[in-house]
Amino acid sequence: MNLESEKVRNVALVAHGGAGKTSLAEAMIFNSGETNRMGRVEDGNTIMDYDEEERKRSASINSSFYQYKWKKNIISLIDTPGDQNFFSDAKTSLPAADGAVVVIESASGVEVRTEQAVQFAKDNEQPCVAFINKLDQERSDYRKAFQSAVDQLEPKPILLQLPLGEKGDFKGVVDLIANKAFVYKDGKATATDIPADMADDVEAERAELIENIAEADDELLERYLEGGEIADSELIKALQTGTKNRQFMPVLLGSATHNIGVDLLSDFIVNCMPTPLERKPFKAKDSSGNEIEVKVDANAPLAGFVFKTIVDPYAGRLSVFKIVTGTLTKDGSLYNVNKSAKERYTQLLILQGKEQKTIDQAGPGTIVAFAKLKETFTGDSLCADNNKIEFEKTKPIAPVISFAVEATKQGDEDKIYSSLTRLQEEDSALYLSRNAETKEILVSGVGMIHIEATIEKVKRKFNVEMALKAPKVPYRETVKKKVRVQGRHKKQSGGHGQFGDCWIQMEPLPRGGGFEFVDAIVGGSVPRNYIPAIEKGIVETAVRGCLAGFPCVDFKVTLDDGSYHAVDSSEMAFKIAGALAFKKASETAGPVLLEPIMKVSVIAPDDFTGDIMGDLNSRRGRVLGMDSEGKYQIINANVPMSEILMYASDLNSMTGARGTFTMELSHYDEVPGEIASKIVEKVKAEQEAAK
Repeated sequence: MNLESEKVRNVALVAHGGAGKTSLAEAMIFNSGETNRMGRVEDGNTIMDYDEEERKRSASINSSFYQYKWKKNIISLIDTPGDQNFFSDAKTSLPAADGAVVVIESASGVEVRTEQAVQFAKDNEQPCVAFINKLDQERSDYRKAFQSAVDQLEPKPILLQLPLGEKGDFKGVVDLIANKAFVYKDGKATATDIPADMADDVEAERAELIENIAEADDELLERYLEGGEIADSELIKALQTGTKNRQFMPVLLGSATHNIGVDLLSDFIVNCMPTPLERKPFKAKDSSGNEIEVKVDANAPLAGFVFKTIVDPYAGRLSVFKIVTGTLTKDGSLYNVNKSAKERYTQLLILQGKEQKTIDQAGPGTIVAFAKLKETFTGDSLCADNNKIEFEKTKPIAPVISFAVEATKQGDEDKIYSSLTRLQEEDSALYLSRNAETKEILVSGVGMIHIEATIEKVKRKFNVEMALKAPKVPYRETVKKKVRVQGRHKKQSGGHGQFGDCWIQMEPLPRGGGFEFVDAIVGGSVPRNYIPAIEKGIVETAVRGCLAGFPCVDFKVTLDDGSYHAVDSSEMAFKIAGALAFKKASETAGPVLLEPIMKVSVIAPDDFTGDIMGDLNSRRGRVLGMDSEGKYQIINANVPMSEILMYASDLNSMTGARGTFTMELSHYDEVPGEIASKIVEKVKAEQEAAK
């Protein structure tokens, strides 16, 4: 397969889950002659959804790839997930495409993931074409679907086709530019005259289309407004220009499962979507760290970026690579800018579903894959030694839900972290951490189903089973009063005894003040060599506070007196004395429980702001303010972590999955007395049960 840049069209299929992206990909590939059958998502036999978990769920959970020939060109498809739990893969894969095919389900119209995907394309300055799918279904309504696109999407959607028949009688489309009808039978189109009963509608829609397209060309618009004739060839040229420049979003119609209108979509892609050489430049940094823009260029030294990693059971780790400049041959070496490491590859691959095919070379703008690179992962830039460019990474969607994981089989504890780490290689939205305070392994993701699918994959690939549980909240303790106490350790047994004696003042510090130790000894009442031991005894004991065993923070200790024994005193004795002093002081200095407060930013349409703020208040949250971002509102609030651990599913229910949020630790604050008492009781009961 000759991957010449001017012959390639890299397009991503994007949409809300269930719109029919994978079925559309199946029909496009089938029409090319690459396969002799169209797979069905429901039957689990599609080319693009080949992962066992995808077949089980009848939905895409990973981006998949296929390159096929279409009328002397190469269409390179990226079929992206539309489910919220796996949607981060759509975001990180989209920059490798040069345009997007936005699939809209005819009965549902534009849904939230479709809207988000179009925003991602806008962020990447990529042109879009929309395909209203499933016009054969009983609840289909292309007018309603098109209007939802007009109301919610940018750039302006313009209708290129009208349907022949409705619902179960849907049999083809009318092309408004060619002024022809195309009737389909078994996926094959026959051009016919436009039915007489549609003539008036076609004439009105064609007139509106011509005006919309003419707006992309000042000369055409002027001629149109003056009543002059516009040739079809001029319309097509203006359609190409307006599409590539994001002046409008053409809208086509069809049914992927019945293979109606799919060939016309492939025609549109090769005729009107940009080649890699025509796409907007990529943002990057040069070897000096200066921000630059990099155009797709065959004559520049090699540079590109890995945007997807696939862990293949046979080929090992596959790195999917977007060539931006230069040409790749079938083997060679590359420089990983992010890792400052050289990588050697021995095969150049293209991906066709789960299959890989070797090729001899590939030009700029094309998508290829390498097997078994040692140091390279998603987001890394690979370049020639003399062209060290670091491309801007696309940030995955931030995790919104976390669970603690633990092995269900004894002996599997060490395998958990290593297995999850392997999965992170192919899922950049998966976040893994160890909480030193709670001693838990935490796995974080975009949603509950995302986490569950990850656990299932670990079980299937690595034979490691684990259980999920809500993570422990990392509470802390502090004191509210100033006290002065004595810590005295005296023990006499045969031979030398043990003696350490110290007086300390304990007082609170401002929130976030940590720990401060002051040596105020005068007159040598405690020898200098024993003072560090007292501080060490306090620090080690403060790891477990007196209320419920949480770390004690934000306090100051002043050592102001003590005594020693010339023979029996030792560092260990004074360390124990310091520990005893801390215990006594923390019990009498008004100990209180502190909880982590999260800074939460909720983004949702204006209609939901009242419900969201009411809900945040019910979670002991404090709303800090609101900002606007287009038609969305951003609600900023501080909310206790314990009240928001499972917020993702609640927000989905509240907003119909139209709301998203991010959160980060803001500070620690005192837990209200009644709630603190319940927490302490619960912790102590758990400690008793564990004995």
